[in-house]
Amino acid sequence: MTPAARLRPVGVDRPAAVVLRPLGLGDLLAGVPAIRAVRAAVPGHRLVLATTTALQPLAGLIDAVDEVLPARELEPLDWPGPPPELAVDLHGKGPASHVVVADLHPRRLLTFASPGYPGPTWYPDEHEVRRWCRLVSEGLGVEADPDALDVAAPAVPPPVRGATVVHPGAAFPGRRWPAERFAAVARHLTGRGHDVRITGGPAEVELARSVAAAAGLPGSAVIAGRTTSLELAAVVAAARLVVCGDTGVAHLATAYRRPSVVLFGPVSPALWGPPPRPQHVVLWHGDGTGDPWGTDLDPALARITVDEVLVALDALPHHP
Repeated sequence: MTPAARLRPVGVDRPAAVVLRPLGLGDLLAGVPAIRAVRAAVPGHRLVLATTTALQPLAGLIDAVDEVLPARELEPLDWPGPPPELAVDLHGKGPASHVVVADLHPRRLLTFASPGYPGPTWYPDEHEVRRWCRLVSEGLGVEADPDALDVAAPAVPPPVRGATVVHPGAAFPGRRWPAERFAAVARHLTGRGHDVRITGGPAEVELARSVAAAAGLPGSAVIAGRTTSLELAAVVAAARLVVCGDTGVAHLATAYRRPSVVLFGPVSPALWGPPPRPQHVVLWHGDGTGDPWGTDLDPALARITVDEVLVALDALPHHP
């Protein structure tokens, strides 16, 4: 692994606080309020976020973070220098991740309670954002605001401004609403005068192209696979609105307070949904017993109809 990447000038002689969060985009953004609370608890420390190399550019958008340490899930950290003063596990609830930060031999260690590790109790039915806020609040004695989810807009110019983002992809098939339904929504929005762009990662290019073709959109409407992580964030930050499933793009829409309609299936929005704001509408017909890693479309997600999405879009503030 490479040494920690410096994001902004800090005194290297300052004590360090290491925060472990080497997960996906949505996980990173859901952890922002807790990261900010750690900063509030130790304002004189240099805060080092241990996260994946892929997320390093986006980590630079979090004002509380001074440095990024490249990390892989549940693997030892290549920590340069003396032990940190504080290490916080924002990864998981048990020893498998606790040991990653404990092996740094910090003076203070904050984890959820598990065998050999004292700490606050983990509640499985707690919203992801509030869970980590509570860990920091109880463990470090500071207030944590679960609504402090905003991040800075990237300095890179977005490939397109004012677009309506339709993001059909998701990490697992169980969380992917059918492509033909996304196409129907995209076709409707185009008819209403929206500049619809289909986003996605490199592995989702064919999916994005199929949605665009079925919606009657030109190939130029597909920007999947053609944006860096910062450019995608910039597109969302400048978007007119966002339509997507339970993915990292939904969390970007929350971070930039862009009007969004988010489709949930196997996972309850009570665990991962956006905060209660008028610009975010959530659709869900589940009971929380689905498989988020499923290989088949989740039945709850399948029950969401195109008409429901169109009605939800019409309910968004300032949506013509």
